[in-house]
Amino acid sequence: MDLISNLTLGFATAGTPENLLFCLIGVILGTLIGVLPGIGATATIAMLLPITFQLEPVSSLIMLAGIYYGAQYGGSTTAILINMPGESSSAVTAIDGYQMARKGKAGTALAVAALGSFFAGTVATLLVAIFAPPLTIIALKFGAAEYFSLMLLGLVSAIALAHGSILKALAMVVLGLLLGMVGTDIYTGTPRFTFGITAYADGLNFVALAVGVFGIAEILKNLEGDQDRSVLTTKLGSLWPSRLDLRRMVAPMLRGTALGSALGILPGGGAILASFASYTVEKRLSKTPEEFGHGAIEGVAGPESANNAGAQTSFIPLLTLGIPANPVMALMVGAMIIQGVVPGPNVAAEQPALFWGIIASMWIGNLMLIVLNLPLIGLWVKLLKVPYHILFPVIMAFCSIGVYSVNVNVYDLYAVAGFGLMGYVLMKLRCEPAPLLLGFVLGPMLEENLRRAMILGRGDPTTFLTRPISATLLVMTLIVLVVVLLPQVRKKRAEVFSESD
Repeated sequence: MDLISNLTLGFATAGTPENLLFCLIGVILGTLIGVLPGIGATATIAMLLPITFQLEPVSSLIMLAGIYYGAQYGGSTTAILINMPGESSSAVTAIDGYQMARKGKAGTALAVAALGSFFAGTVATLLVAIFAPPLTIIALKFGAAEYFSLMLLGLVSAIALAHGSILKALAMVVLGLLLGMVGTDIYTGTPRFTFGITAYADGLNFVALAVGVFGIAEILKNLEGDQDRSVLTTKLGSLWPSRLDLRRMVAPMLRGTALGSALGILPGGGAILASFASYTVEKRLSKTPEEFGHGAIEGVAGPESANNAGAQTSFIPLLTLGIPANPVMALMVGAMIIQGVVPGPNVAAEQPALFWGIIASMWIGNLMLIVLNLPLIGLWVKLLKVPYHILFPVIMAFCSIGVYSVNVNVYDLYAVAGFGLMGYVLMKLRCEPAPLLLGFVLGPMLEENLRRAMILGRGDPTTFLTRPISATLLVMTLIVLVVVLLPQVRKKRAEVFSESD
């Protein structure tokens, strides 16, 4: 009965005219951003953070959440129609979705993506509602030592799941931790790394960092490339799958939802990992694997269900522990802090309307997406033809106005420009900015809990090992480290032996 009463509270909160409006704005913006390749949900949410400062906490978080899972929907549209995924998690959808479109089944592919996403979103929302409260109760037993170990596990997992070089991912985390140290020491009151600039006494502006590293850097990166996009000119075909299509898509949808729900909780990008894992599973289980890459409907239904489920369940560690599972969730933590909401297990107890309102809004938002997306496909196709040289200057102008309006501080504009250039350089060096953001968000909390645990333990470092939950989390961290480093060690040894021979 508690679940029903909590969901009733959530739907009553999310169902107010104001919150419904912001949910609608969020999912439409998210779809739009997903449709326009080169911007992405992370950059968009970073750019919109200044606007949320003027909104109610529930409304702002509902809108930002809508942008996130709306972008998962929109990304599939470009993946299917122009073979260019709007979101990285939709990259797998492009493999078979575009081939279906070339065969005149673009409408079917878009419908399968929408139905799979809606089903997965519904199931994942229910899972969040079921599992979030028990995890919140467990989290209330966490002390400083447990939180330190948990955050350490999150950072190591982010390194493990990062694409490319492990060393570069580690460097990004360390850089994020160092940037998070700028400001006044919480225990001694001594300024650190401020270089005498009083504007940075409270630390670097999270909004300026996020907008610069993700928004401005992404724009600079896209401006250097060729932005000509050839939109599919053939007819979309029927928007409703045939009976055979429906039979073929049911099992992949179920498996993709299960995979995405489980992997979405993992730090570092579970939704992306889930879509790739789902495609691999479907190809191995298929009786006709040769169809994959040539328009297999399973190659659309499974990954689309997986990435949407992963996007929704990534809210579980955020809402229960205050720990972001990916860069977007790190931005959500920033949005909560801006609104004066302390992320963590106390949110459910102290602000149940906000907690359950966000959960209920996910289902409402998914319903809005499936009602809006299919009829508006023609509009999304036209938007794909908007020239980027017109789009990007407008975005940059709004970014600057938004960042300045938060604190009315000119140093924040300098910070945005500096972080934008830094983010661009990092991209050119093939360094992912996502671990940097996670390090920046978790760094201050990691340091605070480390020092608090040491004070409570009277300087004894074994306090992290004598507490069962903390010790378990540290063992898990060690296991992740071993799993990550073992292939690297084997590769190095093989290189050494090959040179000696």
